[in-house]
Amino acid sequence: MKFLALIALMGVRAEFEKEDGVIVGGADNFDDILKASGHVLVEFYAPWCGHCKSLTPEYASAAEQLAKDGSEVLLVKVDATVHGELAKEFGVGGYPTLKWFKGSDRSSPVDYKGGRKSDEIVSWVTKKSGPACIPVNGAEAAEKFRDDNEVVVVGFVAADDAVFNGAGDSFDDVNFGVLDADAAKALDVAEGKIALLKNFDDKRADFTGATKEELVAFVGTEQLALVNEFSDKTAPKIFGGDLKQHNLLFAAKSAANYDTIIADFTEAAKEFKGKLLFVLVDCDVEDNKRVMEFFGITDENCPSMRVINMEKNMAKYAPETEDLTAAGIKAFTNGVLDGSIARHLKSEDIPDNSANAVKVVVGKNFNDLVLDPTKNVFVEFYAPWCGHCKSLTPIWDELGEKYKDHANIVIAKSDATANEFEDVEVQGFPTLKFFPAGEGAEMQDYNGGRTLDDFVKFLEPEADASEEVKDEL
Repeated sequence: MKFLALIALMGVRAEFEKEDGVIVGGADNFDDILKASGHVLVEFYAPWCGHCKSLTPEYASAAEQLAKDGSEVLLVKVDATVHGELAKEFGVGGYPTLKWFKGSDRSSPVDYKGGRKSDEIVSWVTKKSGPACIPVNGAEAAEKFRDDNEVVVVGFVAADDAVFNGAGDSFDDVNFGVLDADAAKALDVAEGKIALLKNFDDKRADFTGATKEELVAFVGTEQLALVNEFSDKTAPKIFGGDLKQHNLLFAAKSAANYDTIIADFTEAAKEFKGKLLFVLVDCDVEDNKRVMEFFGITDENCPSMRVINMEKNMAKYAPETEDLTAAGIKAFTNGVLDGSIARHLKSEDIPDNSANAVKVVVGKNFNDLVLDPTKNVFVEFYAPWCGHCKSLTPIWDELGEKYKDHANIVIAKSDATANEFEDVEVQGFPTLKFFPAGEGAEMQDYNGGRTLDDFVKFLEPEADASEEVKDEL
């Protein structure tokens, strides 16, 4: 039977156009793809997107491995710049965006929260396509299940327990195990009880709630260490979790006082468990320099702390002093939580824009220049190190020259690594945003093409409106 199913699946794969083993999806075949397999991962991409290009070989390798394993999972890619209606339907706001579809239902896809390496993609989709909970029978199997995983959730419950299975289906990177009597005895789990076992901190936490929602919240909190070190591997768990406020300690592990600082940071973290996530960023790690730059941290002012609230437009908070004792850390964190510490916004000095075709926006002139109700302002938020931003520069400069004498259209740019703005969220580079004229007009994200013609076509309605006003006058 398994062989026949594999043959059938191979036929399904052959029906659709593929590039490097990845199915090419679009509006015309999307429903057919979903019907062809019970489990489909879809990448929405843009051809010019650097992150998409980096993902391409990993995604193709994952598709190849899944096919080799006989998995029923299909990997699909959709060019969102061609199939904009699909991107809009599924709330695609950046690239690449990956969505997981179960069955033929296109109404409620799940956001992909795994890593970007081939093995991480395979691991994620394999877990999502399998049972929510794994049967664990016998003492030896129980101990292996615990020891082979950093975090596991175990329950001496029925295999079809709705609460346990429902919670298990909510986590992509935590294994849930249903214990038989011998396994439960080996792990000291009483009948009807659920526990989370981990190989760090206090090693174990026992669930005392009753509902799926309570179990999901419990696992979400307890699966994380008191202090989580930032890395490429931990980033999805740190930023993809339910806790959206983080206190980040920027400290060099090589520093003589590191052990004292991390001990105080860990002690303070105990008071805020479940409220705010404590994260260590090692200033010695070269890959962390961009994170440091994002928060305005240099080697010279390390060690230092910053709190970020990802639910408030990435609002950042800086302590008024650099008291890194446990008491000082608690005082700063409480100040952020109770609102007594104001948001910290970076800004360069205001430049002289009189001769600039492309106006330079900094934190201090943002309101006057960008939020001017008489102007339509098109802003590129860039990073100096970003290759795609550099490629866009000559086109953006040409756009600025075209509209430099226009009555109500302003082309502008801002170094988003050196400036921050209230209510403007920049998640990648370059980010293009349009601020229409008019009192109370809402900012618009620009996700179209990036040629001069694309930009001019986008701005034409505003330019035409301006000319109409001139004619009337």
